[in-house]
Amino acid sequence: MSAKIHELIDKRWSPRAFSDQEIEPTKIEKLFEAASFAASCFNEQPWRFIYATKDYPERYDQLMSCLVEFNQMWVKTAPMIILTLASKKFAQSQKENHHARHDLGLAIGNMSVQATGMGLYMHQMAGFSAEKAREMFEIPFDFDIVTMIAVGYIGDPMQLPENIREMESSKRERRSLDKILFDGDWDDMK
Repeated sequence: MSAKIHELIDKRWSPRAFSDQEIEPTKIEKLFEAASFAASCFNEQPWRFIYATKDYPERYDQLMSCLVEFNQMWVKTAPMIILTLASKKFAQSQKENHHARHDLGLAIGNMSVQATGMGLYMHQMAGFSAEKAREMFEIPFDFDIVTMIAVGYIGDPMQLPENIREMESSKRERRSLDKILFDGDWDDMK
C-alpha cells in the first residue's frame, strides 16, 4: 500500500543543523496559534509551553542548561527553544487527565506542520533534565514536563561536529504500513 501524503507532512523532518537566523515574531505567534487549534479531550487544551528566543538570552540560557550535553552541542544555533508541558488534571473536575500527553502531542503535531509551511523546522528532544526545568521555572507538580523542542531555519550541516553530521545525513526511515496497521487480533500483528 502506498498513498501520497500531504506535502507539508512529507517535508517535515527533525534536523540538528539550524541557522541562527532570527524567527519573525509573527511566525512564532502562528506556531503557538496552530498548537491552540489542536483537538483535545473535552476541549481541555492541557498543553503549556515555556519558550525563549535568543532575544532573551537569560531565559534562552536557562532552557539550554536543562538539555543534556549532546543536545546542547547542536541546539546552540537554534534561535528558539521550547519546553512542553501537559496538565495532569482536568481544570473543572480535578480528575486525572489520562489523555493530556496525547493532546500535547496533537498540539505539537499542529505546530510542526505549521512550521514546515513557514519554512521552519522543529526537533523534539527527550534528552533534558525535567527536574532541573521544574525547579528553575517553578513548575507545579500537577504538570508533566514532556519534551523540549529546538526551532529554526535549516542550517549548514558542515557546522555540526562530525559524529552529529553523520546522523544529519542518514536516510529517513519509516516503518511500512504492514508493520503498524492491522485489522485482526493482536496476534495477527507479528
